[in-house]
Amino acid sequence: MKQFRTLVLAAALSTGMAGCSVFDWMVYKIDIPQGNFIEQVQVEKLRIGMTREQVEFVLGRPVLRDSFASNKWYYVYQFKNGRTNELTRRELVVRFEDDVVAEVEGDYNLSDEFMTPLDAGRP
Repeated sequence: MKQFRTLVLAAALSTGMAGCSVFDWMVYKIDIPQGNFIEQVQVEKLRIGMTREQVEFVLGRPVLRDSFASNKWYYVYQFKNGRTNELTRRELVVRFEDDVVAEVEGDYNLSDEFMTPLDAGRP
């Protein structure tokens, strides 16, 4: 009789533990940020004609420098929400010609002054 009670208790316990996935919402899952977090304010500081050093000062080092076309820098940010598994991805690609910014494209808005070089107002 005692063995039967132990067997029933073990079966009930293992059945109960198998249902723990029902409480998945109670488990804390961390958020996972990856890449370069870039704010709109930083992108608005970019100007055509900026050097590579100036871009790196404003945005930081790029996540990827194209091996085959060294004139492109890629800034990629990805955020995965631990609770909802929602994935947010933002990209910015800076293209250089003669080591100065020629074009910027991606998920950010450029400022109205982007086409005005930094030294345009200087004599």
